[in-house]
Amino acid sequence: MAERTMLIGDIGGTNARFALADQCAPGFSHEETLQCADFVSADAAIAEYLDKVGAPQPDVICLAAAGPVVDRQINVTNNHWVLSIDDLAAAFSTDAVRLMNDFEAIAWSIPILGEDDCLPIGLPDPHRLVEPGYTIGIIGPGTGLGKAGVVKRADSFVILSGEAGHTGFAPETQVQLDILTMLRERFDRVSTEHIVSGPGIENVYWALTRIHGDKRPQLGAADIFARANENSESRSFEAVQVFFEVLGQVAGDLAMSMGGNDGIYIAGGIAQRYPDLLTNSQFRSGFENKGPHRVVMKRIPTLLITHPQPGLLGASFVAQEMSRG
Repeated sequence: MAERTMLIGDIGGTNARFALADQCAPGFSHEETLQCADFVSADAAIAEYLDKVGAPQPDVICLAAAGPVVDRQINVTNNHWVLSIDDLAAAFSTDAVRLMNDFEAIAWSIPILGEDDCLPIGLPDPHRLVEPGYTIGIIGPGTGLGKAGVVKRADSFVILSGEAGHTGFAPETQVQLDILTMLRERFDRVSTEHIVSGPGIENVYWALTRIHGDKRPQLGAADIFARANENSESRSFEAVQVFFEVLGQVAGDLAMSMGGNDGIYIAGGIAQRYPDLLTNSQFRSGFENKGPHRVVMKRIPTLLITHPQPGLLGASFVAQEMSRG
């Protein structure tokens, strides 16, 4: 049987990553990253990618994107693209098209990640995901805040994904309460994504400068994290500490709400780029601080996904299943 061309993609608010799925085992090659702002549509970006890598028209298209699938399409969050199963099928002459939330794709990658693809954050040390089943959660700050879950029972997988990053922000310290008060001047409703995301760290920094009466210029997310990483500015360092503490609180909420006692996995480019800041933050303290349930939380491992493209890895697995089916 001739090999089939399986196009996979992981599309966010800023970047679109495309690759070709491997034929025999989960994996991919010919990875390229394109800037979404450079293309009027996903179709145009895909055509550019295929031409760039010299690939034929795809037999299978499996794309993950930031946003929910509604009526066979995704209006990509923080992006002008609209992905449509019907439009993609027509544009590339294939009936094998699948769209899914970007964190659903990451969720599909969890069972096939290697031991070197994750870094434990705090205690306890993680245990292997074993039969007869397990329940885990995934959370990741990037342009937005994504969450998902994986429930495995015997031979069945259920992937849970939604828009939980838009749940309301619940402060747990006086500083966080002060930040919430400041952000209410900017937003009618303050969600966790307004704190724990790229734009979120900018909101936190802005609020802290107001709280402390600083005369500092507003910084972008990259500068805030860089200055915190270098410990060259106290306000940036404070903002990043709040960021990771709240990430821990929200990760703990995720574990409790879905019964994710087998582990919570941290995804997203921010945490990957600054593992030392994450490790040395109050993340784990925020995670465990659940009152009488602290004893349960202390037993749940938290892991940073270090695989460079877990979304593409998960999409490659789904594309292979589509090709077989």
